[in-house]
Amino acid sequence: MLKDMILRDFVEELASNSPAPGGGSVAALSGSLAGALTCMVFNLTVGKKDYNEFDEAKRKAIDLGLTESKKFKNEFLDLMEKDVEAFMDLMAAFKMPKSEENEIKLRGEKIRSGYKKALEIPLEVAKQALKIYDYIETASKWGNKNAVSDAGVAAILNQSAIEGAVLNVRINLSSIKDEDYKNNIEKQCTVLLSEGLRRKEEIIETVNSRIMAK
Repeated sequence: MLKDMILRDFVEELASNSPAPGGGSVAALSGSLAGALTCMVFNLTVGKKDYNEFDEAKRKAIDLGLTESKKFKNEFLDLMEKDVEAFMDLMAAFKMPKSEENEIKLRGEKIRSGYKKALEIPLEVAKQALKIYDYIETASKWGNKNAVSDAGVAAILNQSAIEGAVLNVRINLSSIKDEDYKNNIEKQCTVLLSEGLRRKEEIIETVNSRIMAK
């Protein structure tokens, strides 16, 4: 499994002529790294002087952020694996026999469902990445001031996860003929991109403000 590989081996596999893992897996990995960095900021915050001086609402927000960031960190790794599985299933569909009419029909059905599965995984990556911005924002506002830059990097990686995932949605979407389905997915992508960029820019502004105030 990709998530169990040594980092150097993963990078070498990514650099090889194998089509998977590819951009979809890297988008999911970016989300996981964003989650991990957010966890780090919270772990460097909980129990420290500033944390103990916060009111109960802020402490609860930080505690929730730590719990949820851990979940997202692991969920994105699972999505990384699912992305590769979806791609391999699609490739297997193309290799199905097509000599007889019933074989052609079955192959076509498998290819169509394969494309949908291959785009729905990165779409889920983008949706989950948008959710984690809530916790990155908390880290940027109230996290340990000495680690606030890490919250900024988390936001940048998280937006990379969204934008990379959407590219993988769109390349699979281009092979689908169902116009209603395509329009619905494209609308979702547009919202994810614009809302994600807005959240990232707000967080980066907060991070820079806290850095300059040190």
